[in-house]
Amino acid sequence: MGRLQISELDNTDLAKRNFFVRPPEPPEEVLMTDPTNAIFIGRTKIFHVPFYWTFQKTTNPHIAIVGITGSGKSYFVKTFLTRASFVWGTNSFIIDWAGEYKDWVKQTGGKVISLGRGSSINLLDVAGMKPNDRIKQVMRTLDILTDISRYPEQRRLTELAIEKSYVNSKFKLNSKLQVDGLGKTLMPPTLKDVQKILEDMSEAGSYEFPAELENAIYRLRQFTREGEDFFAQQSTIDLEKLTRAGMVDLDLSGLPDETFRGLAALSMLQFLKEKMREEGWSSTKGLKLLVVLDEAWKIAKDDNSDAVMIVREGRKYQFGLIVASQNPTDISEAIFSNVGTTFILRVKFERYLDYLQSTLNFSNYMRAEIAKLGVGQAAVNMAFQTTADFSETFMLDKIEGEEPMQEFFLDMESVLTREEMSMEGVARSTSFEKDELKKKLRAYGMNDEQSDEVVALFSKKGRRMEIASFVVLLTRYGIARGNIGNFLKELGLEDSTVVNVFSKADELEMELGDDDISEHIINSQAPSAKGGQEGI
Repeated sequence: MGRLQISELDNTDLAKRNFFVRPPEPPEEVLMTDPTNAIFIGRTKIFHVPFYWTFQKTTNPHIAIVGITGSGKSYFVKTFLTRASFVWGTNSFIIDWAGEYKDWVKQTGGKVISLGRGSSINLLDVAGMKPNDRIKQVMRTLDILTDISRYPEQRRLTELAIEKSYVNSKFKLNSKLQVDGLGKTLMPPTLKDVQKILEDMSEAGSYEFPAELENAIYRLRQFTREGEDFFAQQSTIDLEKLTRAGMVDLDLSGLPDETFRGLAALSMLQFLKEKMREEGWSSTKGLKLLVVLDEAWKIAKDDNSDAVMIVREGRKYQFGLIVASQNPTDISEAIFSNVGTTFILRVKFERYLDYLQSTLNFSNYMRAEIAKLGVGQAAVNMAFQTTADFSETFMLDKIEGEEPMQEFFLDMESVLTREEMSMEGVARSTSFEKDELKKKLRAYGMNDEQSDEVVALFSKKGRRMEIASFVVLLTRYGIARGNIGNFLKELGLEDSTVVNVFSKADELEMELGDDDISEHIINSQAPSAKGGQEGI
């Protein structure tokens, strides 16, 4: 029998042993909150404690979500909005860049506004604001989306013409009162009125810098041309009701380019911000409105954007902003440093991990755990109202949503070398979430019917597909090779692996000839790589 021997140790040596150290998770009383006044997200990875999110414990209700394509961002957003509606009766407004959420919003009984497909927003609509304030917002928007700030004279001319258009429409520039002497609501001017004022100046021929004037007119024409005058017509949307309309999706996929989408997004953020300011604080519990900004890099990255302003002051008006992106560097540091909660989903690139770690200041242990995240798993960073003596970044085993998450797998054995096949830790498949795949396919030009066909093929093959076959399939649907390459890189594949994938896809294309790739996929032998199970 062994003997127990007592020995002397100094404090320094004893401290190194750390017999009892709490793992990096907040205590149960922080994670578990009254379920009637909080949103259930999932269970923690270490102790499996139910995590209920509430803005009442954080510095503000704003949220940042980062994760690569297919990691489950949109799935999380849908879950979060659904539960916020049940718990607090929260209204939601989704600025939907690629039309990803429109079908889901329709299914929930919400309202879809499709700009470019019948709906329009008058950029000069004041929506209860003073015209002077609206003019400043419009000019700030043009500064962000165009290079007009580099041409001070053109900027000055545009601003003066907008001001004159309001005066011509009988508006008082420094008054919220929008009625004439008989009490009738005034009709705001449009960008076409602004353009006409500048054109009249040009025809008069008295302006000393005619080239600057012509260039100012040219800038406006991109928004007033027939068929592209989405912001130069009277609004078809009742802006006064947007914050109380339940679930609203502003579908921007029908607009021609990023400038138009950015113009719509910034305008709506400005209208929503002013509306919430007007309504002020309410003594009722919960959040009145959640605004979702997904993959809007030009809006979320600029420090002068209204997204940054909302993050800085939204708490006192009881509305929150959710900013989501696959690239964390596309989100302004001013947003990251001010949001109350950050959800980090699957992140593959070291430069993104560097940025997140330096911005959120989590440990190397947490960085290693984040690098291993699968689809639907997440790390959470919370800025608590009070000083915390525990880790503010912790891991969730998975996001537990309203319905099972469908995870699709691309098997990569055919593009791995023998050496790679024999190495431990080399992934033999990569995965992504179904709705994220459909979002990408739509962004690349596929219609709903075509993206549904791709999804159906995955389902017929047990949610798995050989990666070269997948590339051939997308190619035959007309997706450009560059877009396919970007998609594979966004899934975390290295450049060398992507090259191998295209090489195998070219070989398969030659082998198939005129044969149907869909039939080839259905009749091919089931992949041998081990896959995950249907998650969350």
